[in-house]
Amino acid sequence: MKVTVIGSGYVGLVTGACFSEMGNDVWCIDIDEKKIENLKKGILPIYEPGLEDIVKRNYADGRLKFSTKIKDGLENSLFVFIAVGTPPDEDGSADLQHVQNVARDIGKNMEKYVVVVNKSTVPVGTGDKVFAVIREELEKRGRTELEYDVVSNPEFLKEGAAIEDFMRPDRIIIGTNNVRTAELMKELYAPFVRNGHPTYVMDIHSAELTKYAANAMLATRISFMNELARLCEVTGADIEQIREGIGSDSRIGMPFLSAGLGYGGSCFPKDVKALIQTSKEFGLEAKILMSVEDINKNQRSRYVDKVLKHYNNDVKDKVFAVWGLAFKPQTDDMREAPSIDIINKLREKGAKFRAHDPVAMDVAKGIFGNKGIDYIDNYYDTLKGADALFLITEWNQFRRPDYEKMKSLLKTPVVFDGRNQYDIKKMTELGFIYYCIGRS
Repeated sequence: MKVTVIGSGYVGLVTGACFSEMGNDVWCIDIDEKKIENLKKGILPIYEPGLEDIVKRNYADGRLKFSTKIKDGLENSLFVFIAVGTPPDEDGSADLQHVQNVARDIGKNMEKYVVVVNKSTVPVGTGDKVFAVIREELEKRGRTELEYDVVSNPEFLKEGAAIEDFMRPDRIIIGTNNVRTAELMKELYAPFVRNGHPTYVMDIHSAELTKYAANAMLATRISFMNELARLCEVTGADIEQIREGIGSDSRIGMPFLSAGLGYGGSCFPKDVKALIQTSKEFGLEAKILMSVEDINKNQRSRYVDKVLKHYNNDVKDKVFAVWGLAFKPQTDDMREAPSIDIINKLREKGAKFRAHDPVAMDVAKGIFGNKGIDYIDNYYDTLKGADALFLITEWNQFRRPDYEKMKSLLKTPVVFDGRNQYDIKKMTELGFIYYCIGRS
């Protein structure tokens, strides 16, 4: 089948690459000329395990093509996916200008029937707006005889596991009231659901809200555990034991029950904000989600407070080693990363940093610059002469370190573990001063 994906960022590039991997002819369109030229050379704008190989292979085989011209994709494609950013506006609502601009371009350039698919995360009612914008442009051209359908098809991709999530999805959501369109979408996705996982067809508004509901629920689980971790710290309970105790309940399960520094990235923060704002627009107060957001913000401050308390509020010229900068492992994404709040708050108080991340160093340099922070290629080298270690991101290589080597390199054997990676008893026996989350 022939597919066009407009927007070659995280969602768009993964979507286009995976469709081409299944034998479809795919055009990936983006207005950023440099990005398109780099993609043709095999240089990707994001880090995602396995994505580079798929892009290079399918581009070489001619199934995956890149262009800045929307006409290149629209000429033959049946499906046109909108996969552009919807960043939070000043009030927290999703900024739809990029989605509407794409809809406008589709209306200006389409010459035949197309299925316009909203892959971007968008609030309820966006599909109606996209339909109206395309109709407006067709009226300007005097081409109202052209037919099209608009579908909501939210993505559920985890950064670091996006290829697996797309190729073997838990479920496919198709938002449309048109039976013919639903069947076309099912045919497109048929190779991806041979694992027996379901495809759900629902109305477009429900599909749009499903994406926000999923992310808001997962964000709530994270903030719930972080709230509970605070109680654990003052009562002497252990959040890790509680996690095991409730996670084994089949009604709850283990995922997203780890206490730590809170959620970050491109999805949870902006989707929680957008859902809060959508509720306000309809005269409702999303009290649970407002608390979820508040707990998440405070979690980073509580980590900083632990550091300041240990040093009697004086961290001037203290040197801290940092393991992990990205908001989570297997990605270079630093949007809303806990490391940003933690490092910036302590830099303001005169602290200095020696930081390492396996893939996010270049992104970090653009955020932090070089003032008060050195970027170290080997994570053990960050420890040389450092006053303490901050474990911020739980990359696999940090899970089982050489503890004796850590202790010998650190100026003082102090560890602030933001991800509960290490065993308290073992760290204490080895002579470390060990701080973690929700554990005594």
